[in-house]
Amino acid sequence: MLRPLQQVIKARGDAVYWFLEGSEVDPKHLRGDELCWQSVNQVIEWQPDAVFVPGNVVPSFIPGLKVALFHGFDTGKRKSEGNKGHFAIRDCFDLYCTQGPSSTARFQELAQQHGHFEVKETGWAALDPLFQTQSGNPFDSTDGRKTILMCSTFSKHISCARQLFDTVKRLTTSGEWRWLIQFHPKMDPEVVAMYRSLESEHCQFIETDNVLPLLTAADAMLCDTSSIVLMFLMQHKPVVTFNNKMPGPHLYNITDESKVHQALTHVLMQPPELINAIKQYTEHIHPYTDGHSSERVLAATDELLAKGTSHLKAKPSNIVRHLKMRKKLAYWKL
Repeated sequence: MLRPLQQVIKARGDAVYWFLEGSEVDPKHLRGDELCWQSVNQVIEWQPDAVFVPGNVVPSFIPGLKVALFHGFDTGKRKSEGNKGHFAIRDCFDLYCTQGPSSTARFQELAQQHGHFEVKETGWAALDPLFQTQSGNPFDSTDGRKTILMCSTFSKHISCARQLFDTVKRLTTSGEWRWLIQFHPKMDPEVVAMYRSLESEHCQFIETDNVLPLLTAADAMLCDTSSIVLMFLMQHKPVVTFNNKMPGPHLYNITDESKVHQALTHVLMQPPELINAIKQYTEHIHPYTDGHSSERVLAATDELLAKGTSHLKAKPSNIVRHLKMRKKLAYWKL
């Protein structure tokens, strides 16, 4: 997710270090040329100018400008008004780099309300490779069949994985289409094992830290209310969703599992009304298709570093949250 930004930072001669915290981040995905600090003490001693975070919080005791980059789009999994969901303000960041008009307007309102951060619409740096020429996609196929990508969120109350298993099993066995299946890293291991059992000449189950090649290789997606749906839509390709929490004309949403085959068959025909709705929707949430959002993020960061943050209000102390972060990282120095 942060590699496109890392590439641009390195290209201009600056240094990048990773800091991985928590069991949900697997260091095995780091490449041989990627540098990583092993402790928060090392991070603090290095004195970074800026800290880019795809998550929700960052400790105040880590130096540098704190830049929020988001780990996905707003999908309506949670109520996203006020201080909940995608638009939660947790008093950690100096700069929010928003993805498009749909999120920028709300964050600008929140910036006026809180006064301790700035907002800049840059596009989502994670998507840059999606709009750049790529070669050697390992998931491309020349066998002539259409490719279906199935994804699902790990949240049990909205995940389609368990309910659709028998249907997907039947469809993957038929061989009509080629299937790629990929789940969120936090997916229930039991569900992962179920879908691994479907692997065959018609179906491939993939665990990866880079979903973009999967997105480009597929002709249509089957999903639920995961933010990866919106990433797929950026290509103006259709998605069949099952019990989506925020259905709209840009999605082909169904609530009956017996309709999966019919729905996929329909969207693979690229119905003009659906494709036009997708184009209108993506223009609203992420209009940047030049593959240069990373450059815009760095430009916004450089601008705020040069200007400084003295014009911003002091962040609320939020003692409880920051004590929890200190405890989690075992860091108690002043």
